[in-house]
Amino acid sequence: MTRLHVPIRLRWSDLDAYGHVNNAEMLRLLEEARIQAFWVTDESSQIEGSTAVLEGLPGSDTLTLIARQEIEYLAPIPYLRAPLDVQLWLGRLGGASLEVCYEVCSPIGADPFVQFAKASTTIVLVDAATGKPRRISDDERAAWTPFTEDPIVFANRR
Repeated sequence: MTRLHVPIRLRWSDLDAYGHVNNAEMLRLLEEARIQAFWVTDESSQIEGSTAVLEGLPGSDTLTLIARQEIEYLAPIPYLRAPLDVQLWLGRLGGASLEVCYEVCSPIGADPFVQFAKASTTIVLVDAATGKPRRISDDERAAWTPFTEDPIVFANRR
């Protein structure tokens, strides 16, 4: 099982009145981890085993559109000084879409280990010029295939 481990730091503003990470901020945390893992950024070179092959700058040839997202919360995330360990892998590589899977966990080496949430995002690759879905390229497929494993199974789908 090969996963990407992306360290994501919490901001004080991520917390809500109950003292844990707000559900809307969770989507931002997942987006941040996904961008660091799969999009070419200054930070992508700092992630061990980075699969950063998508160009995400304005004017790029490919748009990445979110088709679906689902999150299952397992425990509230309190404010932590050490970065969360967001583990990412691909649950499915289709023709023009992919399913990014996540487990949001306590910082690496934390005792006790806590899994706070699991989630998935379906992304469709779209040609910026035509606005139509485009196929996953051979280079993208080669970079992503080693990080493919079974998709997330959510409790409400058992």
